[in-house]
Formats: sequence, structure tokens, C-alpha cells
Amino acid sequence: MTAFDFLDYLGTAVFAISGAMAGRKKHFDLFGVTILAAVTAIGGGTLRDVLIGRTPVGWMEHTEYLYIILGATIFTILFQSLLKKLQATLVFFDAIGLAMFTIIGVELGIQNNLNPIICVLLGTMTAAFGGVIRDVLSTEAPLIFREEIYASISIMGGFLFLLLNNTTISLNIVYVITSLFMIMMRLIAVKKHWELPTI
Repeated sequence: MTAFDFLDYLGTAVFAISGAMAGRKKHFDLFGVTILAAVTAIGGGTLRDVLIGRTPVGWMEHTEYLYIILGATIFTILFQSLLKKLQATLVFFDAIGLAMFTIIGVELGIQNNLNPIICVLLGTMTAAFGGVIRDVLSTEAPLIFREEIYASISIMGGFLFLLLNNTTISLNIVYVITSLFMIMMRLIAVKKHWELPTI
């Protein structure tokens, strides 16, 4: 397993935890909590795969994602109080997930010879739309549309990846630079409470 795979799995687990916590907050039953965990973790990637005609979708071919989601859900149910204490740590891991999923989405767009703007949108969809689906199922206005700078960071990171990918810089270095940019931007945005202006 590569470092990139590990971070991808870690991002999946953290996204699943955020979905499970949303289900707990809404007092959903075990099934509902699990579904919210799953759609948060793999909803964006599933939507991306369907749109580009990549079937079976990723998690159907790599069932380890389902085990990660199930494990994260059980962990959330058993250690809810611990997770509240680790909120700052979860934000950090969530930032890693944002970076990994964005890059994965952009790369899939490149592999399918899509327009650069579409590649960036696929990256943003992969990273952010699981949370949108989670909020809709929880009868909440999607968080990324009203409070947090999240999808915007994914868009900037996607364009940065495209820019660096067209240089002579090693792809591994491009991964590192792009990931660090998105992680740092996300952490700063949370710490400084950055928000886009409301209309």
C-alpha cells in the first residue's frame, strides 16, 4: 500500500465519521447512521464515476472502502465522546481527505481527456459532494453552500494541480505541493473562520 493509498483510506474514514456523527446528531437509527456515513465517504466519488461512465463505480471494485466505512461507523457509535475531544484532529484529517479526493477526481478527468475545467469540477465533486448528499438526507442546507470555505479550496487546489502537472516537476512532488496547499488553506480557513460573502 502506497502513502497515497493510506491517505485516501484515511480521508474515507474521516468523511465516514463526519457522516455518522451527523446521523447521531439527528437521532437516526443504526441503518440511517451507516447510510449517512457511506454517502459522505463515497457519494461524491460515486456521482463522479457515473457522470464519466466509469462503471462499476470505484467502491464496487474496491470493497475495502465499505469495510473502512463500516469500521468508522462502529467507531463513531462507540466513541462519540472521544471524537468530540478530537474535533481539531478530525479537522486536520478532513483536510487531508479534501486534498486526496480532489486530486483523485482531477486525475480521473485527465485520464478521460476531459476539458481542464471539467477535471477541476470532477475533483471538487469527489471531495465535496458527499457532504452535500449527507446534508440533504439530514434535511439540512448543505454546509458548503452557506458557511464554510471548502469547495472553493478544492477548486483552487484542482487548478494548482493542473498547472503544476503541465511542468517538468515530478508527479510525486506535484502531489505533495498540491496536497499541502489545500490542507494548509483548509486549516487556516477553519482557524480564521473564513467565509464567502452571503447574497
